[in-house]
Amino acid sequence: MANRDALRAFQSRLAGRLQAARTSDVSASWLAVEAGESKYLFPLGHAGEIFPWVAPQSVPYTEPWFLGVANLRGGLYGVVQLSSFATGEAAAPVLNDSTRAQSRLVALNEMLEVNCALLIDRLVGLRGVDAFVASEAPQDASPPWLGHSYTDAAGGRWQEINLQALSQQPQFLSIGA
Repeated sequence: MANRDALRAFQSRLAGRLQAARTSDVSASWLAVEAGESKYLFPLGHAGEIFPWVAPQSVPYTEPWFLGVANLRGGLYGVVQLSSFATGEAAAPVLNDSTRAQSRLVALNEMLEVNCALLIDRLVGLRGVDAFVASEAPQDASPPWLGHSYTDAAGGRWQEINLQALSQQPQFLSIGA
């Protein structure tokens, strides 16, 4: 009986939160993250579950930005160090678990059909278009997975990453060194 009451209370709280979310004026479009020295925006529809840092099992003969594979909630995911992949620079050494306290693994949405998680250094939160004062279209020479860049009120530059386009790039899918 106690379990039923707890379930009813949970369902009631959940329904209230969903209703509040529908009626609020907050509209988030992106998940804002930091990786290395850069700030990125992931479209919410392309981002999947967010996991705490789990040390991946290394895989030999792979690109330096591919850290290995990790078991995340029973699924096997390839782990990519976003800062290293995006800049093309050598991967920073993987720090110990205590220094990775703010690091997260952001899985790509399962609709993209790529079991991959991106290692980011810090979650910043949700952002909508109203959080930025200017935007700039991607340059012709930029990779096709880069979207618009945005500037916030403090002058910070945020780069949108189209995770769907990223998940289809041959360079991203070819992890062999």
